[in-house]
Amino acid sequence: MAIYSIGQLAKKTACKIPTIRYYEQIEILPSALRSEGNQRRYNDSHLQRLIFVRHCRALGFSLDEIRQLIHLQTCQHHTADEAHVIAQKHLQEVLLKITQLQLLATELQEVVDCCSEGEPHQCQILNVLNKPCANS
Repeated sequence: MAIYSIGQLAKKTACKIPTIRYYEQIEILPSALRSEGNQRRYNDSHLQRLIFVRHCRALGFSLDEIRQLIHLQTCQHHTADEAHVIAQKHLQEVLLKITQLQLLATELQEVVDCCSEGEPHQCQILNVLNKPCANS
C-alpha cells in the first residue's frame, strides 16, 4: 500500500492542501496517520476517498450529500435506491438552477439591448436597472 504526504495527495487529486485538511476536520476524509515527526501520512484509501469527493464536488453535490453517499458506500444496511434518490434530488436542483439562470440571461440580454436605445452618448443600462425587476 502506497503512503503519501499531504503534498503528494494534493498533487495526485488536484486538491489544495487546506481543502484536504478541511475535509479531515469535518470528517469527510478519515484522519491521516502521523509520522514520528507528526506529519500526515495518507494511504490508497484516502486517495480513493478524495477522488470520490472531488468528483462529487465537480458534479455540484453538497458536503451533506457527499457525507450521505459515503455512508451508503460503507454501510451494508441501506436500500439499493438510496444513492439514486440523492442523485435524482440533486439533478432536480440543478435543472431548477438552469431554468433560473436562463431567465437571468434573458433579463440581462434585455438590459444590454437597452444600451442601443436612447442617446448615443449615454448607455441606458443604469436607467433600466433603476426599474423594478420583472422576476421579483
